[in-house]
Amino acid sequence: MRRIGVLTSGGDAPGMNAAIRAVVRHAAGRGLAAMGIRRGYAGLLDGEIEPLGRADVANVIQRGGTILGTSRCREFFEPAARARAAEILRQVGIEGLVVIGGEGTMHGATLLAVEHGVRVVGVPGTIDNDVYGTDYTIGFDTAVNTALEAIDRIRDTAHSQARLFLVEVMGRTCPDIALAVGVAGGAEEVLIGGASEDVDALAAELRRSWERGKRSSIVVVTEGTEQGRAFRVARALWEARGLESRVCVLGHIQRGGTPTARDRILGSRLGAAAVDALLEGGGVMVGETEGTVARVPIADAWERRRPVPTHLLTLVRDLA
Repeated sequence: MRRIGVLTSGGDAPGMNAAIRAVVRHAAGRGLAAMGIRRGYAGLLDGEIEPLGRADVANVIQRGGTILGTSRCREFFEPAARARAAEILRQVGIEGLVVIGGEGTMHGATLLAVEHGVRVVGVPGTIDNDVYGTDYTIGFDTAVNTALEAIDRIRDTAHSQARLFLVEVMGRTCPDIALAVGVAGGAEEVLIGGASEDVDALAAELRRSWERGKRSSIVVVTEGTEQGRAFRVARALWEARGLESRVCVLGHIQRGGTPTARDRILGSRLGAAAVDALLEGGGVMVGETEGTVARVPIADAWERRRPVPTHLLTLVRDLA
């Protein structure tokens, strides 16, 4: 193997640039040339490929987002598009591909490998922390800390005005951000996406908090399949129990910003590990399990599901 490619796909996540940097520089140390593919699979199909050397990834480790750009490419799930992508990789001499992203990214890479024999390795990069085979994904820690800072600020005004705030965080299919900030932010409750809200039970708990002397409350709400879900919960609380609340939807602010040290280290470890995995045959996703770099078949990353850390929800309620 002489030349490898690297791309970022799907939603951007803080720490992706650390992973790109590690891929490029670790590859150089192994005698490999690295090529950067812009805009994920969409850029691959358009041939947006250029060499990346050590100098090209200087001073990027502290930057949020991804210097290669990203996209969600529906076309890539068509067999003809994947065949064209494989041919483009062959034409430019790319013999192995590192893909950084979430479940959809791993799915596309799996199909590319199975159908066309492309040697691929996945690196989990998504703030949602919903990829099987790793304890943490790149970007999750930064997103949690961004949301936590916002909740700390909201708590100040909630306390001053004796208000109930519903704070909506991202996480379409995975409640990990909500549960983490619920514990760290001292929330009274976390409403997990996909579950029906028991408004009466929530209202009763908030009333009990008031009776214990609390004059402000924070409830963390996952967006689930609908952004703005917290507004529906707020309406239900008012209509069912006459509880007035304020809603704050954090939205895409959680995706941006300077990555934490944790995400920079994770991105660097997994980017370097991905190059080694390519040299050893590929077909895997590299992740971090119990503090060590681990590998799982890349198909497992999107076919299997991580268990929901319900123990954190129990802890939120116990400490409220």
